[in-house]
Amino acid sequence: MPGNPTPLVNGEKASRREQILAAAAELFAHHGFHGVGIDDIGAAVGISGPGLYRHFRSKDAILGEMLNSISRYLLEGGTARAARPGAPDDTLTGLVRFHVDFALAHPALITVQERNLANLTDADRKQVRALQRQYVEVWVRVIRDAVPDLGERQARSAAHAVFGLINSTPYNRHLGDGELAELLCRLALGALHAAG
Repeated sequence: MPGNPTPLVNGEKASRREQILAAAAELFAHHGFHGVGIDDIGAAVGISGPGLYRHFRSKDAILGEMLNSISRYLLEGGTARAARPGAPDDTLTGLVRFHVDFALAHPALITVQERNLANLTDADRKQVRALQRQYVEVWVRVIRDAVPDLGERQARSAAHAVFGLINSTPYNRHLGDGELAELLCRLALGALHAAG
C-alpha cells in the first residue's frame, strides 16, 4: 500500500522498507528477535538475506527503525488528537480510540515493542524511551484535563495501566475487532474516570 501512512513507513523507498519491517515484525513477534535471522526476513519478502543489506545495515537496524517508527507514530498521532479543539472528555475518548485502533491493527508491533526493548542498541533504546516518555506526557495532560481532580503522578500511573489494558490485544482475540474496540474503549475510559 504505497502512499498510505502506517507506523512503519518512513522515507522514500517506503514500500519495500515497509514490506521488510512488516515481515520482520511478524517474525520477531512469533519467534523472538534472536530466533529470526536475516535470511528468514529476506525469505518472507522474496529477496535474499544479503539483499536486505541494501535497505538496512543489520537486523539490529531493522528492530531500531521498527520501534522508533512505532514510537514516533504514536507520539505524532496522540499529539494531533490532543490538539484538536473540543471538550476534554471528547479529547480523551479520541486519544483512547487512537491507541485502541493502533493496537488492534498492529498486534505484532505491540508484541515486538513489549518484548524487544532490551534488544535495541543503546542509542535506539534511548531514542525510543524518549519518544515513549513524550507520548505518556500527552496522555497525562489529556487525562488531567478530563479528570481534573487526578494528580500528575496518578494520571501517569493511570496512563500506564490503560496502556497495559489496551496493549493486551495480541492475547485477547475472543471478540471481533469492532466489538473488542468498543469494549476496550469503554473499559479504558471507565478506568480513567474511576481513577478520579
